[in-house]
Amino acid sequence: MRLVIARCSVDYTGRLNAHLPLATRLLVHKGDGSLLVHSDGGSYKPLNWMSPPCRLDVEEPDEESASAGVLEHWRVTHAKTGDALLVRIYEVLHDSSHELGIDPGLQKDGVEADLQRLLAEQVDVIGENLTLVRREFPTAIGPVDLLLRDPAGGTVAVEVKRRGDIDGVEQLTRYLELLGRDPHLAPVTGVFAAQEIKPQAKVLATDRGIRCVTLDYEGMKGIESGAPRLF
Repeated sequence: MRLVIARCSVDYTGRLNAHLPLATRLLVHKGDGSLLVHSDGGSYKPLNWMSPPCRLDVEEPDEESASAGVLEHWRVTHAKTGDALLVRIYEVLHDSSHELGIDPGLQKDGVEADLQRLLAEQVDVIGENLTLVRREFPTAIGPVDLLLRDPAGGTVAVEVKRRGDIDGVEQLTRYLELLGRDPHLAPVTGVFAAQEIKPQAKVLATDRGIRCVTLDYEGMKGIESGAPRLF
């Protein structure tokens, strides 16, 4: 992972256009190829980013940019969509690279672990005639909670959360992009399963073709939750 603190401006072009004027920011270039642009605020969310698969090319500035004080251009291009992120570097305040190694992934709390185990035993909660391939299916970017097979031979990737928010949908989206490139697994569809799913997460999941399933933890344990049911 490379960490660069620099005075820079950023332009995103593609499905949408966005501009970040000149300011001091943190640029994170990760081992998976992604680039994230952070400010010293806004919590954990980057101001702009490019997700893999993508490539970063460092270019010499043209005459106009050089006369304006630009030292170099970082051009990040998405391999599938052609979207581009252009970072104009004016001054580098810090530049370091670090080998982080393989991350073991997020350790789920007790309820999430139980939900995953129960769902693996009751895959009919997700849909009819599905079969379990594996729990914690390994990928290069972390394990998929459940991998299922549908009757037509397609693959279903399931992300299990206690409370489902936008970050969980983003996580599942990354898994789907990666799994979908494997001819032995394609076509791959996604299911976002949680006890509670925030409205914004449902909207994002639906927009990306991901199905949402609300889980009754007590019911799955064989204990009536006491909540009224329609059927």
